[in-house]
Amino acid sequence: MSNDTSMGQIIAAVRDLEGVLVLEPRPGDGTPEIAWGDAFFYYAPDGQVPTTGQPYGTVVTKNYPDDVGCDLDRPDRWRVNVHVGRDRLSELVQGRAPEGAVVLDAFLPHPLYGDLGWVCVVNPGASTTGAVLDLLREAHDAARGRAERRRSLG
Repeated sequence: MSNDTSMGQIIAAVRDLEGVLVLEPRPGDGTPEIAWGDAFFYYAPDGQVPTTGQPYGTVVTKNYPDDVGCDLDRPDRWRVNVHVGRDRLSELVQGRAPEGAVVLDAFLPHPLYGDLGWVCVVNPGASTTGAVLDLLREAHDAARGRAERRRSLG
């Protein structure tokens, strides 16, 4: 993908994964207004939001009340978040951005959930898009594995 990777390109690539459920909250669909315009990725071959667990990846387009460090309220700024696990996070992250700085097109620990193994990229571009897509596929496969284990136990 090019330098000007769009949210739509990332979301479209995830939609192609088998058994994926992509939620894109919009006005009038009963979702909280704060979530409108964002996307949430689940492994859900039945098309229903899983009752256990969280999405394995998200795209966010704005600051949330407790998540303002990436300055997502600026025009044309958005962020992909992927659960990769703590070990993989430390492999991907080259260190934290200087306090108050927002680094684009680079892997960073998620500002709130980095300690839980979430990585993020603000405005993925030439440096990160391929890896972001690979990580989303890996996170999808991991979510599928968890769902299959739960199903075999139940």
